[in-house]
Amino acid sequence: MDKQDFTLLIAEDEEEIAVFLVKGLSEEGYQVHRVANGKDAVSFAEKNHVDLALLDWTMPIMNGLEACKLLRDKQFTFPIVFVTAKDTVEDTVEGLKSGANDYIKKPFHFSELLARIESQLNMHYKIGALLQLGFIEIDTAKHLVYRSEKLVSLTDKEYHMLAYLIRNKGQVCSRKKIIEDVWDIHFEYDTSVLDVHMNALRKKLNLQRNQLIKTIRGSGFIAEE
Repeated sequence: MDKQDFTLLIAEDEEEIAVFLVKGLSEEGYQVHRVANGKDAVSFAEKNHVDLALLDWTMPIMNGLEACKLLRDKQFTFPIVFVTAKDTVEDTVEGLKSGANDYIKKPFHFSELLARIESQLNMHYKIGALLQLGFIEIDTAKHLVYRSEKLVSLTDKEYHMLAYLIRNKGQVCSRKKIIEDVWDIHFEYDTSVLDVHMNALRKKLNLQRNQLIKTIRGSGFIAEE
């Protein structure tokens, strides 16, 4: 699975650090969204798909600890990593008890942060494992797609759109979110172009009308068995 398949949420109120994180992680290939407080982090997660969150501890309005607890109370299971200047053993323990998966102390080496992010994504999403939707399987390690065990040749856009829909199985994926998260386009764009790619994808997978991948009129698409 490519890094561009993952959406990272950064909650950091210090502008210089936030810019550094957004720039560095974007250059690594991740889809990155930044907010400046815990309340906005929770709000973003409620409205958008998130694969991993980086939370500062000391933020205005709602701090990272409160945000982490609230996200877990709301049944969000994506990995949460604290990125904070709080460095006592007690702080670390409290952060992990709040529901965080990992804890990295400021200042930190960017390479260490990357390694921790990749480790959490690997553990949580089992990168390299198969994604499955009915008789469709994706080998994410090799970028191979199979229909009833027969190899199907897809374009890069078709592959990533299919993987995104299956990873969000059971959830309606809006056209705007697919354009932003899969194609990394963050400006006004004619989302009707998705229909062209979707028609090609369904044809290559030999899917009947609304079989496995359904069109939700006025909203987007949903993958469900």
